[in-house]
Amino acid sequence: MKALKKLIYTWIDKLFLRGCSSYNPLEVRKSCRSKEQARAVFAANGIPHARGEIFFSPLRAYRFARTHGFPLVIKPNVSGFSRGSHFPINSFRELWKASLMVKIWWPWSVVEEYLQGRNYRVLVGNGEIISVIRRYPPFVTGDGQSSISQLIDRENQVREKMGLYPVIHPIPKNRAIRRYLGKQGLNLNSIPGADEEVILFNRISLAPGGVVETIDTRNIPEINQRLFKRILELFNANILGIDVIMEQGIEIPWNEQKCIFLEVNSRPFTAMHTVPRFGPQQDLSQAFENLDALNIDNRDIF
Repeated sequence: MKALKKLIYTWIDKLFLRGCSSYNPLEVRKSCRSKEQARAVFAANGIPHARGEIFFSPLRAYRFARTHGFPLVIKPNVSGFSRGSHFPINSFRELWKASLMVKIWWPWSVVEEYLQGRNYRVLVGNGEIISVIRRYPPFVTGDGQSSISQLIDRENQVREKMGLYPVIHPIPKNRAIRRYLGKQGLNLNSIPGADEEVILFNRISLAPGGVVETIDTRNIPEINQRLFKRILELFNANILGIDVIMEQGIEIPWNEQKCIFLEVNSRPFTAMHTVPRFGPQQDLSQAFENLDALNIDNRDIF
C-alpha cells in the first residue's frame, strides 16, 4: 500500500504540481488540501472569507443561490491553478452549467459569494512575508488602430523579450478566448479605442495568459501583514501561498474594506513570484535558502 501511495503521489506531482514548492511536512499539507478545510480554519478564527457551501448535488448550489443571490463562484473543493473554476456566475442558467462542469475536476464542489476586487497571492514563509503579487487575467490595451489579434501578438512579443516564458504563458487565440470576447460583443478583429482595456478571459491563472505584478511589501499596512503571518501560524506551516481578494487593494487595512480569503496553498508555485510582467523583479534567493535549510518530515509523501 505504501508503494502504491508513493506511485500515485509521483503521478500527481508530475501532472499537477510540477514547479510547486515542497517545504511543509505531510501533516500540514493534509490539513489544507481542500477549500473546505481552509474555510473551517478561517471561520473558527475570525478570518474574513466568502459565505459559501460545499455541495455534491447541484440542487444545493441552486438553493444557495436562491438564498444569497448573485454573483457567485463555483469551483472544485480540491484543485489548483484555478482549474475548474467558474466565475462570475450571474444567472441560474450559468449556475446549472457550472455546477455540472465543475465535476470534471472533483466530485465535491464549492459555491460561494463572488467579490469583484483585486486578487493577490501572498507568499509567507518562516514567519515572514516573502513576496506579494497581484494577479491579472489576460488583457490587452487598445491603441485605436490595432485589432485585438494584433494586440495579442504584440503583448506576446513583449513577454518573450522580457524572458517571462515558460512560467508566464503567451496569450492564446483559442476557442475560450474567442468565446469570452463574444460575450462582450467583440472578436479578434475588433479594434479597441486608445487606452481601452479589453479583458480576454475571466481567470487570473497563468495557463490562459494571466500575468502578475509585484507589490512592494513596504506599502502594505502592518495590520495586513500581521493577519497574513497569523494565517501561517494557524496552519503551523513553514510556507503558504495565501489567496485573498481585496475590494480596494492590499495597501488599505483589511478591516476598512471588503476582503475575502479564498484558500491557502501548502505547495505554492513560487516561480511566478520571480517573473512579473509589471513591477520590479524580486530576489527571493535568501528566503528560499532559509527554507531549504529546514528539516522537513515526510516531504516526499503525499
